[in-house]
Order: sequence, then structure tokens, then C-alpha cells
Amino acid sequence: MARRRRVLGEDHPDTLISASNLAALLRAAGQVQAARELDEDTLARRRRVLGEDHPDTQRSAARLAAADDDEAGPDDDEADWDDDDEELQPEDMPHG
Repeated sequence: MARRRRVLGEDHPDTLISASNLAALLRAAGQVQAARELDEDTLARRRRVLGEDHPDTQRSAARLAAADDDEAGPDDDEADWDDDDEELQPEDMPHG
């Protein structure tokens, strides 16, 4: 990572790919805070360098959102589920 930053620069797309991969490895190793900081930095750089609509920027934003969901724990709506709630009827279901 340090070599890519030195040779290619902090904002080079290949450096940003490496940063994103490192963040994923940090998260998998349980270093959630370090991963979050690197993901946030990578997303900010991708937005600035590649633009909001670039696929890599979108992937970074999705990864950060998924990490937020994982860190939040169980969904509060599921915890409050009540068996007496109205049952979903076939006509209420979205059609594919």
C-alpha cells in the first residue's frame, strides 16, 4: 500500500482499489474501526477523483452502507415483530 501511494499517488485509481481491498481485509480481521476509517477516506477520494456515478464510487458507498448495517446489529423492526400483526395477503405482495 505504501509503495502504491508513493509511486502512483494517493488518489490514483489503482491505489484506491488497494485501499478498498485493505479495508475489507481489516474488517474481516475484526479491525472494524480501522476499516471504517479507510473505507470513508477511500469513498471521499473516489467521489472527488472519479465522480459520484463511477462504479467504483458506487461500490465504496455500498460497502460502507453494508458495514453500517452489520455494525448496527439486529434490525429493530425484527426485534419488535408481533405475531398478531396483519398477515400479508398475496395481493399485497410485489409482482416480479
